[in-house]
Amino acid sequence: MALEPVKQVTGTAVFIPGADIDTDRIIPARFMKCVTFDGLGEFAFYDVRFNSETGEKTDHPLNDPRFSGASILVAGVNFGCGSSREHAPQSLRKYGFNGVIAESFAEIFFGNSTTLAMPCVIATAADIAKLHDAIEANPATSLTIDVDKLRVTTSGGLDFPVTMPDSARDALISGRWDPIQELLDNEKAIEAKARELYYV
Repeated sequence: MALEPVKQVTGTAVFIPGADIDTDRIIPARFMKCVTFDGLGEFAFYDVRFNSETGEKTDHPLNDPRFSGASILVAGVNFGCGSSREHAPQSLRKYGFNGVIAESFAEIFFGNSTTLAMPCVIATAADIAKLHDAIEANPATSLTIDVDKLRVTTSGGLDFPVTMPDSARDALISGRWDPIQELLDNEKAIEAKARELYYV
């Protein structure tokens, strides 16, 4: 049974500055002692959102009330690099993000995000800069990531192309983004193939 197709994602956005934002910054390792991923959202970007000595909130964009409720994250180069922890995209999804726009992504982070139905699309540095300016000027700006047409549009009139690997795009728009569901959907075919193999 195909899952819900993801053809578009719409919402307000927040820009997280910096290149090479790694998975340890997205979700510090000490918060990964969990049986399920439930509750990880509150720890997203924890060590840069809170002062380690006082516990007070920092001036991180996620603490800015102007961007409260943002569901699209905008970032720079090599977002999600570092260790391959699945907890990083899980924490972003649990925080409330439904899509990410960046100049580039670490491959494993990208794949883990796709299997959560959270599209990650790649834009040029120039278009990211324009998007950042638009968001800062009006945090209520609505963005749409069109996965089908591979474009990003805003309520303020921005319209630019984005890219993502064909395999990820096809999986999202066809509702085949969860590999576990793919296995369940093809259980009979798997069993039939196993019977054909002499070593099973």
